[in-house]
Amino acid sequence: MSFVDSIAAGLSLVGNIEAFLALFLGVAIGVIGGAIPGMSATMAVALTLPFTFAMQPITGILLLLGVYKGGIFGGAIPAILIKTPGTPASSATILDGYPMAEKGEAGRALGMALWASCTADVISNLSLILFAGWLASFALSFGPPEFFTLILFSLTIIAGVSGESLLRGALSALLGLLLATIGLDLVYGTNRFTFGDPNMMGGLNFIAVLIGLFAIPEILAMVWHPTAHVGKARRLGKNWVSFAEYRRSFKSIVRGSFIGVFLGSIPGIGAAPSAFLSYSEARRTSKNRENFGKGEIEGVAASEAGNNGVAGATLIPLLALGVPGDVITAIIIGAFMIHGLQPGPMMFILNVDIIYGLFIGLIVSSVFLFVIGSVAIRGFKYVADVPKRILIPAVLVLCIYGVFAVNNNIFDVGVMFVMGWVGFLMMRFHIPAAPFLIAFILGPLLEDNFRQSMLMSGSDPSILVRGPITWFFWAMTFVTIIAIVRAGVRAVRTGPAFGQKPEG
Repeated sequence: MSFVDSIAAGLSLVGNIEAFLALFLGVAIGVIGGAIPGMSATMAVALTLPFTFAMQPITGILLLLGVYKGGIFGGAIPAILIKTPGTPASSATILDGYPMAEKGEAGRALGMALWASCTADVISNLSLILFAGWLASFALSFGPPEFFTLILFSLTIIAGVSGESLLRGALSALLGLLLATIGLDLVYGTNRFTFGDPNMMGGLNFIAVLIGLFAIPEILAMVWHPTAHVGKARRLGKNWVSFAEYRRSFKSIVRGSFIGVFLGSIPGIGAAPSAFLSYSEARRTSKNRENFGKGEIEGVAASEAGNNGVAGATLIPLLALGVPGDVITAIIIGAFMIHGLQPGPMMFILNVDIIYGLFIGLIVSSVFLFVIGSVAIRGFKYVADVPKRILIPAVLVLCIYGVFAVNNNIFDVGVMFVMGWVGFLMMRFHIPAAPFLIAFILGPLLEDNFRQSMLMSGSDPSILVRGPITWFFWAMTFVTIIAIVRAGVRAVRTGPAFGQKPEG
């Protein structure tokens, strides 16, 4: 199929009011979800997922992608106005955004955040369109041994970059791998960890685990600390960002966008590290570096470009390799699976119309983000004032409805609540949840590709090092492990608690 034919096939799927309405609605839900203190982009995507089951595949996936993109920008609004990042990705935006708000320049800061977000979003989407197809065509030469080493490498990165502690990240990933083995073993037909319960023979329901892990702990945390997210919203002020200020920050925005694209295309890193790296690079190269941290508009531009640059790039490994780039794309992969689609290189051959439909939808989403973001900036005070006594029950009802709607099975709701308490304990003990979820998704793929490799070779493990692709991923895995261990040792040695008891 030629490029023009692919575009025409994609347009035939998304060229209708339903698809564009879903995308518009998704961006609006994402911006509101990201802007509500205590919610997050991840939670908004997780809660929206069950509503996509009855939709056409392309419509449902565009709805979720809209929520994702809106949520990443939405987190900047409370970060600037009340010093509470709506999403972890917006943490760097506080550094200069809130000092600007205190000076009465919240409107300028929010305007720059919106312009930088939309610019980075366009660059990220174009990178996805240019690189995903190339990577997928390269991945067609992969066999089970190559996919096994790729997934092993992805799990190594995810365990290392999620959270402050290597040990906690690895522990979370191992727990995810363990729970992924529950159910019927498809090779030998034996039950694993089912404890004689027929409900567990199909494994733990992905949606129940997902919503339990990300939405329920947030509800429990809100109940535990009802006033944790209370803050006084600053006035927007009379000034708005000018085109001259955008042009002055343009170099930092483009640099931050490409940092986001690079880090987003590596599975597991996510938007928060990208935002901080983009911010630090802008500070290092800026003529106004002394003003950073005191209300420098270029700092807001850099951090927002860094986190929004990730949003399209995380779909590169998802679509091309079938490996989620971050925790939100791990949720979106669930939407693909529910509709009988398997992301990966074969999708570019079997479902090229859906791929190009998504590309067209993503380009349109940048326009929607600018329109909805402009409205949301002015309407934030109404969102921030949603009472917790209304918000918590509404989110809980959505969680229960979403999980029950998958299989009409009350057992899945029980799994959700159990995973909710597991997620809450992980939150309390600072064990990151992202490695758990991504390992839970990648675990079966890791096992299947390993078993297929062993069947191909007659149980000869040398097949796992059969060519340059496997050598490359083994080398990258070992380099990553060494780097993570060294960083962990250095953190222990330089930490305040090294050689002395912590205070309190």
